[in-house]
Parts: sequence; structure tokens; C-alpha cells
Amino acid sequence: MSEAIKEIFKSRIYGIIREDEPQKALEIANAYLEGGIKVIEINSSIETINKVSQLKGIYTAQGGIITSEQAHLGIEAGAKLLVSPILQMGLTKVSSSSKIPLILSATTPNEAYSAWKVRVPIIKIFPIKDLGGATYIEDLLRPMKFLNVMPCGSVKIEHIKPLLNAGACAIGMGRSLYLNKNYQEIVESVKEAVAQAKS
Repeated sequence: MSEAIKEIFKSRIYGIIREDEPQKALEIANAYLEGGIKVIEINSSIETINKVSQLKGIYTAQGGIITSEQAHLGIEAGAKLLVSPILQMGLTKVSSSSKIPLILSATTPNEAYSAWKVRVPIIKIFPIKDLGGATYIEDLLRPMKFLNVMPCGSVKIEHIKPLLNAGACAIGMGRSLYLNKNYQEIVESVKEAVAQAKS
């Protein structure tokens, strides 16, 4: 198991940044790291992935990957984790050949099971808010407790405990941690999220 995946299981909070301005994304990533999140998904330019990858102590995940070409560019820029917003099975070849772990996304039980069958270590359940939140995770895992699922999509701090109690292995959080917040406010949001996940 890769260090990035181990860290997600350990901290149980996975940070997501959707920010087109590289310097702003770098500032958010620094705040995430200070607050206690070490695995950070970047959903923007290769330049941003490259900048964030140079921070010490961070495992950069390249988000939003749909094609193999995108994955290769991300790996060259320093990504330690590949993440697709869909069930893009073609990316398993890139993951296998590069030895960079892959997270695929699922919305249905069939998709989640298909991702597990190709040995995806963590399956992103997205968009969790629209799927039904903690109740959906409970329903999904009832017959398939062996799945490692990470709900993402409009997750707020008050959703962390219910989702983990429902059986999620980790929670993906983005804008609710940083949108309209200054650096210190982001750090505090992240600390609160990490504390909720560990309590």
C-alpha cells in the first residue's frame, strides 16, 4: 500500500482544492498542511500540481483525470495519486505501469463493486450530498462491507461523524474548508475537521 493511501486511512480527511490561480491553491495547500491534512487533491492546472508537489510533507493527488494523457502529465508534475471523477477503467493500466495508486469514483453499487474488482484501494462516492449522505453509505455497505469508500461532494464538518459512523473509511472535503476564508480560518477549519474525524 502506498504512503499516500496509508495517510488517507490514518487521517480520515482528504483535502480537495479547486482553484485556478496557482498561488492561491498553494496558499490553501499550506493551510491544509498546517491544519493536519497531508493528502491533497488538486483539480486545476499541471502548474498548480507541480507547485503543490514541492511542499514538504504533502502527497499531491491529481484530480479530475479522465484520460491517460492527463494522468501521465500529472505524474510528471509530481502527483503521488491519480483520481478520476468517474469510473474510468482505462486508468488502471497507467496506475499499474507507473506504480502510482488510483482512486476511481462511483455513484452506484455496481460501479463501486467494479472499482473494487480492479483493486482500487479507495473508492470515491460522488456526489454524496445528492446521493443521500450517510444513509446512502449505510445502504451501499450493508451487503459489501469490504469496500473502502470515501464520500465527497459538498461535505461539511457536521457531516463527518455521520459519514464515518455509516462506514466510510475517509471523507473528502474541499470548498467548505477554504471558500471565503483567510489563511488562519482555513487552518482552523481543517483542524476542526481532523479532530472530528479522530474523535
